[in-house]
This record gives sequence, structure tokens and C-alpha cells, in this order.
Amino acid sequence: MAVKVLVPTALQKFTENQATIECNGSNVAELFDSLESSCPGIKVRLCDEEGKPRRFLNFYVNSEDIRFLEGVNTILKDGDEVSIVPAVAGG
Repeated sequence: MAVKVLVPTALQKFTENQATIECNGSNVAELFDSLESSCPGIKVRLCDEEGKPRRFLNFYVNSEDIRFLEGVNTILKDGDEVSIVPAVAGG
């Protein structure tokens, strides 16, 4: 099952400078593991020690924030698009 992951510029050093990468996973947690297999070192930038998404990153599945879905247990299906979006603050 292929899921398209949109990677922000700051993390593209782990994806060989690719903005889009395809990975597998039946949910977001499994997708993180798949990303780590393909792009060593990226998971620690995405998740804390407990496997929870880092506070300064937002994750969207098909434009829906996973915080309002099932978090890392959000189910993924073939063809879904996951966006990794760094939080922006300021004023």
C-alpha cells in the first residue's frame, strides 16, 4: 500500500532532497517506521521518545489534521497523502 508523504524542506536532507516520497503503513505510526527504514534518522525528528508526533510539527492525512482524527493510529489507505508541516509562530 503506497502512501505519498510530502516532506518539508528542513527534513529533505533525510530524503535525498526529495520533497515527495512514497512509503507504506496501515496507520501513521507504521508510516513513521517505514519512513525511518527508507530515510534513516528522520523518525527522531518526527517523533519523541514515546513515538508521539513532536509538538512543532503538524501531520495531515488528505488535508485533515491527525490531531482531530485518531492521532498516530489514523488509518491510511493506498493513495493517501500525508503532509508534514512545521508549525509557524510569530506575529
